[in-house]
Amino acid sequence: MDKAITLSCGVSMPLVGLGCWESPPDQVTQAVEAALDAGYRHIDTAYNYLNEEAVGAGIRNWLEKTGKSRGEVFVVTKLPMIGMYEGGVEKFLKKSLEKLQLGYVDLYLIHLPIGMKSKDDNDIFPMVDGQLSVDFATDLIAVWKEMEKMKTLGLAKSIGVSNFSIKQLRKICAVAKIPPSVQQVELHAHFQQRDMQEFCKSHNIAITAYAPLGSPGRKQMTQLRFKHEVPELLEDPVVRLVAERQGVTTAQVLLRFLVQQGLIVIPKSVTPSRIAANIDVWNFTLTDTEMAALRSLDKGPSGRSFLFGMKDHPECPA
Repeated sequence: MDKAITLSCGVSMPLVGLGCWESPPDQVTQAVEAALDAGYRHIDTAYNYLNEEAVGAGIRNWLEKTGKSRGEVFVVTKLPMIGMYEGGVEKFLKKSLEKLQLGYVDLYLIHLPIGMKSKDDNDIFPMVDGQLSVDFATDLIAVWKEMEKMKTLGLAKSIGVSNFSIKQLRKICAVAKIPPSVQQVELHAHFQQRDMQEFCKSHNIAITAYAPLGSPGRKQMTQLRFKHEVPELLEDPVVRLVAERQGVTTAQVLLRFLVQQGLIVIPKSVTPSRIAANIDVWNFTLTDTEMAALRSLDKGPSGRSFLFGMKDHPECPA
């Protein structure tokens, strides 16, 4: 099968990318280089991850080492919640480009459909009296119009959203001159978001699945903070059985399950051996029976790993 997908704007996006969320700056530069050495051509970061400089260094080191051109690497970053206002989109994209040391990004996403008020560009989760300083007046349509300008200016080759609901996507699509090319959401075998998949397919919006392995590193925090039990996806008996039959790892089964459906995946790792294994999903194909078995694992909302804890906000995704 193809290793890339053509977005609605005509840009080609690799189906497997390296996720950089929670990757420490002192480790992510080498992780990015290891990924590019292993054949990745898609790197996903965000202003909120506080590691764009290190990600950019990894890309630059690899380009210098190999003599490859900038166009070889598909780079994604995201608008922080503190930039969700008129003038904020261009300001924070330019800040990201400066950190990445790039002239453009291949895809720019609205990170969350919620704005926050901050007095400091580095205070990505501003707090007031122990509560997040949420801007309840954030206008998603106005922010999207600003996103469209970023494509027109050539600062982003394509634009999209992350963590949006179907209702929010429908609102944007109804007025967009340039519709979203990508929706990035949590999606994996335990949380398959079938309604979202159907909506995006009908509107020619590609889906990037974050936490495609169930985000095992987040399990303890989610259980402690939200009292939400997170199933262990990598140890699921069905996933293990398929892996044994195919002679691959459970992680490879979970990633292949998604890319075989045309979904983009961004597994996160800083370990070179795991990084290399995570992109090694092109040499086997899951049978119809195996695909059906994996589809049966969907637990709906109870299978999710990411909860945002802002239930009082009308635009909160969960």
